[in-house]
Amino acid sequence: MLSYTIKRIVQIIPVMLVISLLVFLMMHMIPGDPVKNMMGLEASKEAVEAERERLGLNDPLPIQYMNFMKNVVKGDLGTSIFSKKSVTKEILDRYPYTAKLALGGTIFAAVVGVLIGITCAVRRNSITDSSLVVLSLAAVSTPSFFLALIMMLFFSLNLGWLPSIGLKTPLHYVLPVITLGMQSVGLIARTTRSAMLDVLTQDYIRTSRSRGIPNNIIIYSHALKNAMIPVLTVVGLRFGGLLAGSTLIETVFSIPGIGRYLVDGVLKRDFPVVQGTVLVLAVTFVVVNMLVDLLYAAADPRIKYE
Repeated sequence: MLSYTIKRIVQIIPVMLVISLLVFLMMHMIPGDPVKNMMGLEASKEAVEAERERLGLNDPLPIQYMNFMKNVVKGDLGTSIFSKKSVTKEILDRYPYTAKLALGGTIFAAVVGVLIGITCAVRRNSITDSSLVVLSLAAVSTPSFFLALIMMLFFSLNLGWLPSIGLKTPLHYVLPVITLGMQSVGLIARTTRSAMLDVLTQDYIRTSRSRGIPNNIIIYSHALKNAMIPVLTVVGLRFGGLLAGSTLIETVFSIPGIGRYLVDGVLKRDFPVVQGTVLVLAVTFVVVNMLVDLLYAAADPRIKYE
């Protein structure tokens, strides 16, 4: 297990290098000049060139990339061109909001999705199964921003039950978390249903039933545990997706997370902001998936890491 973990950690390094290089090149390929955007159209050409020189934007691209990576190794993601603030500090201040949303959305999606998937598998081809499958497809197909607006209109404006802006109290998390996790509910439910149907046809399940073991114990202790491998994979991928895809939710609910920070950086062509934020999101995504891989052995003892 230890050697496998070390190997996976080592594999993260080239992945991060490739991601950082791609983001760096894409930002420099986008038309426009961040210095001109910051200083305005009335700024003189000499002033613009002086600021570009100060920021190192006149250096060759390989030199700029190497300087960026040297600072990353030191834990410095640079300074925002527009706000003049440390990108590392800005991300640390905003990351908890996005992480809480992604974690809450993942937990909500996992619990609800797995329960729906189990219900569908146990009651296969029934009205309940068909209805839940249709609802799952609807959840997957509904855009998150549209669902966010509908829930705000219904629960906040019409009923007045839940707040709709910010994350000041636990109640503020309800609408963003449900909205963010709803699409994942459908995907996890369908995956759980498919995995459970495969397991429920195995011989050891029929043997357990013939021995008179209660159905609930068979489903939740035997079948579900052996069906968790694909479910864990989907849950891990969805956490990374929710972490990077919370931008719309943060915008709709006015949440100061790194999703909004990233979008603002892209619109302003703020190179350090975009590069640093994407790198942090990529590291989080890779680490989460590594942890999911390590959980496979806990879910299925037959899996051994060599």
